Amino acid sequence: MGRTPVVRVRGRGSGRVSMAGMACYKAGERSRLIYRIREYRGRKDEPKGFGRRDFRDLIVRARIQLGGPIVLVRDNVRLHLTKPLREFIAANSDWPTVFQLPTYAPDLTPQEGIWSLVKRDIGNLAAADLGQITWAVKRRLKQIQHHRDLIDGCLAGTGLIMDG
Repeated sequence: MGRTPVVRVRGRGSGRVSMAGMACYKAGERSRLIYRIREYRGRKDEPKGFGRRDFRDLIVRARIQLGGPIVLVRDNVRLHLTKPLREFIAANSDWPTVFQLPTYAPDLTPQEGIWSLVKRDIGNLAAADLGQITWAVKRRLKQIQHHRDLIDGCLAGTGLIMDG
């Protein structure tokens, strides 16, 4: 009888990799993936994840990269609904148009498809440390960025209409 192989890994501490991003569509142009990654290593005074300023900066970055006004379809993650983020959107109402998704609708969020592709690719990764996980996540996101068909598939999978 065979034995299940065991891979021993000596890890250095714990932590996590957080991702925030947007699958972007502009009629007549290639779809884009705009994202940021943050490592959390458990150090004192280190942010555990993304804050409202990070999301604000991601929205601004999308506007710059897409070259004009944007339509932001957002889910109900608590951080997306904070007062400072609402105030930022209101203060800049000439360029972001916001549509709020229903309370629980991951099937309407193209970014969920992107995260699924990333997680599927690194699911069996036996990383020695957090840096290797971060590297693998970045590598996979870069691959997705360069394969428009993957982004288009995640956008189309929502069933949302994309008119030009």
